[in-house]
Amino acid sequence: MNKRPDPELIDDDNPEWAEEDFKRAVPLSGLPESLQAKLRGRPKAVVTKERITIRLSHDVLARFRASGDGWQTRIDSALKDWLTTHSPM
Repeated sequence: MNKRPDPELIDDDNPEWAEEDFKRAVPLSGLPESLQAKLRGRPKAVVTKERITIRLSHDVLARFRASGDGWQTRIDSALKDWLTTHSPM
């Protein structure tokens, strides 16, 4: 096994940690609560959605995907809008 680093994989902006870096490291629980909250990401939504599998026609899916990020949310909105004037049964 080759122990020399691959120059293609070296990241100068994010170098590999040295032993001293590990000694100075602090666990998340050791940080102030305000910083912990920022590092954990966005809070869980009050109203959550359910993950499902659905089969859609290629042309419908292609048009929503072509509209950019948020296309799944737009499909959800389109279906909600349809339900205001139609009954699913």
